Amino acid sequence: MGFLVWLIVGGIVGWLASLIMRTDGQQGILLNVIVGIIGAFIGGWVISPMVGVGTINEGISIGSILVSLVGAVILLAIVNLFRRGRVR
Repeated sequence: MGFLVWLIVGGIVGWLASLIMRTDGQQGILLNVIVGIIGAFIGGWVISPMVGVGTINEGISIGSILVSLVGAVILLAIVNLFRRGRVR
């Protein structure tokens, strides 16, 4: 059951990040889930040590969703940088 919640929250985080970065029209549901989960790992690696909050991989809370969202936005910014040569 935890895996299913992890996928759903990862999808929501990926979808919100794609709305923030204006890439929602280019992504489907599967890519939103992937961006959300990888974003959670990036957020856990970069943001969590600075603020002391875990990610969605460690438990679901408002702080963990925000850390994962920031990680997903960072991921999409890096992808946009390599794809277009600029960050939106």
